[in-house]
Amino acid sequence: MQNRSDQRAGLAYGVAAYTMWGLLPLYWHLLDAAAPSEILAHRMVWSLPVALVILAVLRRWSWIGPLLRQPRRLALILLCAVFISANWFLYIWAVNAGHVLEASLGYFINPLVSIAFGVLFLRERLRPLQWTAVGIGAVAVVVMTFAYGKVPWIALGLAFSFATYGLVKKGVKLDGIEGFSAETAMQMLPALGFLLYLGLHGEASFTTGGVGQALLLAGCGIATAVPLICFGASAMRLPLTMIGMLQYLAPTFQFLLGLTVFHEEMPAERWAGFVLVWAALTVLTWDALRTARRGRAALADAAAHAGEAAAAEAVHMADAAREAAAARTAAARTPAPQPPGDLTQ
Repeated sequence: MQNRSDQRAGLAYGVAAYTMWGLLPLYWHLLDAAAPSEILAHRMVWSLPVALVILAVLRRWSWIGPLLRQPRRLALILLCAVFISANWFLYIWAVNAGHVLEASLGYFINPLVSIAFGVLFLRERLRPLQWTAVGIGAVAVVVMTFAYGKVPWIALGLAFSFATYGLVKKGVKLDGIEGFSAETAMQMLPALGFLLYLGLHGEASFTTGGVGQALLLAGCGIATAVPLICFGASAMRLPLTMIGMLQYLAPTFQFLLGLTVFHEEMPAERWAGFVLVWAALTVLTWDALRTARRGRAALADAAAHAGEAAAAEAVHMADAAREAAAARTAAARTPAPQPPGDLTQ
């Protein structure tokens, strides 16, 4: 069982990770002079060197050889790279196009989509409160469709692309840094080719935007890797229920930025949609906490019953040992029978 200092460290790492993810719109906004496609390409290219440095520090290379001999897992990693690339591009475009609030809605919806995917593709069974949460989320999407005058495709695109990424990633079975490294390795060559194309045509802001722009674009790798490292450190120290609650920090920060920094419009009907989503997440979180609490109680009861059974067995064995010892003592004290006398004398 982990001690409290480990849990405190895990909580600090988790808050740091989700806070950085929540504040990423500020970083992408600094790069709005560049096209979203160029920002995405730099994010891919500069992420790989950061990943390689981390792997070198940790000396974690042994997974590469076995992976290269498994075409199915390589295909799944390629799919992961495609879906996370789509997610990254849509998110960067949404931020720089003034849709931070709708982007935050996508990450609020994401847990509900992941649950629906579990039912559809993994044949998972939902508890009644989980069904309730998914139903409220579906109503929220309908309300948002009326609020925006169209289907909130940015939010749905972010939610479905990230949920699909998570679903495919379950089949890859690689830890955080290994999976990140494998995905960025597949992203790197197409991204580098695209950046070379932009440079040859004089359209690369990396070379035309000045030193500050170049440094910010190169920093995309660090901005991608550091939250991931913190998340990995948190996941090793905290239970999944705590991680599940922390994940709402990122869209909450995004939502607040959309309101206070980017001053996006939020009419009453959009508030209604967000309130419904938050209600669904409240139901989902309460159900998860209640289930985890019942699970811990069941484990405690099982441990108590196992302890009682072990104690009863120990008493039984002690009684048997005492009875055996008493029998040996009684046998030792019984006089041995004397042989009969000589009758011829």
